[in-house]
Amino acid sequence: MYKNKLSGCLLALSAAMAFAGCKVPSLATSVANTAVPEIYSNSKDSTNIASIPWRSFFKDQNLVNLIDTALKNNQELKITLQEIEIAKNEIRIKKGELLPGVGLRAGAGLEKVGRYTSQGAGDAGTEITPGKPVPDPLMDYNLSAYAHWEVDIWKKLRNSKKAAVSRYLSTVEGRNFALTNLIAEVADSYYELLALDNQMEIVKQNIALQKNALAIVKVQKEAARATELAVQKFQAEVLTSKSLEFDLLQKTKEAENRINFLLGQYPQEIKRDRTNFLSLVPASVQAGVPSQLLINRPDIKQAELELAAAKLDVKVARAAFYPSLDISAAIGLQAFKPGYFLKFPESVLYSLAGDVAGPLINRNAIKAEFSSANARQLQAMYNYERSILNAYLEVSNQLSKIGNLEKSYALKSEQVAALNTSIAVSNDLFKSARVDYFEVLMTQRDALESKLELIETKKEQLNAVVHFYRDLGGGWK
Repeated sequence: MYKNKLSGCLLALSAAMAFAGCKVPSLATSVANTAVPEIYSNSKDSTNIASIPWRSFFKDQNLVNLIDTALKNNQELKITLQEIEIAKNEIRIKKGELLPGVGLRAGAGLEKVGRYTSQGAGDAGTEITPGKPVPDPLMDYNLSAYAHWEVDIWKKLRNSKKAAVSRYLSTVEGRNFALTNLIAEVADSYYELLALDNQMEIVKQNIALQKNALAIVKVQKEAARATELAVQKFQAEVLTSKSLEFDLLQKTKEAENRINFLLGQYPQEIKRDRTNFLSLVPASVQAGVPSQLLINRPDIKQAELELAAAKLDVKVARAAFYPSLDISAAIGLQAFKPGYFLKFPESVLYSLAGDVAGPLINRNAIKAEFSSANARQLQAMYNYERSILNAYLEVSNQLSKIGNLEKSYALKSEQVAALNTSIAVSNDLFKSARVDYFEVLMTQRDALESKLELIETKKEQLNAVVHFYRDLGGGWK
């Protein structure tokens, strides 16, 4: 009779908790907008260069060797790899929560209860063996196995495991994103180093040219065809160029060390080909279609996986409103003397219990966590949309930049050719006193600036193609 009443109470309580648990806030239903334009501006390519492996994309073997070293030694990349390991272990933790927890317990204790208590009075009158009452104080030895299992009725634990898997895959995409950025950084710094080498060569040639003009003006001064002012002006121009030489030396050292840092090594000379920088031809570009960004860009795929994990987190938070079912069990041996351990069935202990528990009153903390999970899901959705928009705009910018730099480089090349001719003309006219020293100085200065700008434009051309390759999602495959 009593057992029937107890069972009825448990069923009624479970039903009440289940009914209370059904009244939960609704899930966020916003859907991410993944629509992108069908084509890039003025681009009709159907394939893109993102599918080209980086070893095939870069033709300079010195650069390929540097990237190889960076992929092996770069500390930032190694940190990212450890994040992948952490995420992988999180999956193992979540898998473990789905299974029963089993343990082994062994213990010994001493208990002395009051004589004038129900337990003390009962023990005093109890004999395990005739003529041998229960010892006082009483020892307690036990050896048992126990288990505990939360039954995953509402898929809370399974969804939690799926969220951990999504976050693991997200860290893998994060590693791919770090990898493609690292390749682009190494290439950027390498081309900057080549540009500085060529600018240094231009400055040295200019210094030689200025020294020759200084020698001429000194001869003209002795012949009373020039003044001391002209001599000092030419001398100052030589010193300015020599000062620029040391500036370039410092920039070269910094560029080398920037590469050394990316390669995870202490300062050393970077092997490179210092000649024919202006003859380097940037790789041809193919943009493909914008929808390919969703497949190729690791940061977009990372944001998509983070969104999937956030959606699962909302389901986990929602399951907290429902009652949970826990099952616990134990089996083992217990006696107050070690010699009684093997006396069966007297020394055997076992237990099996199940309990249902769920929130009824004051669920504000659970509601707050559910609301936070919903907000984090919306954040992840907006971040996913932002990643897609950012990727499209980056590709669009680089595509425009490549075209404009190509036109700019052609014009600067013509400017350099014209100024080179003007240097020879101005020197001849100066020797015959048909122009003054100021025009010669200005011509040399303009020629130097235009040559340095031409090298800078070539560097920007090469880097723009590298950035275009990176922005399309190339380099990590």
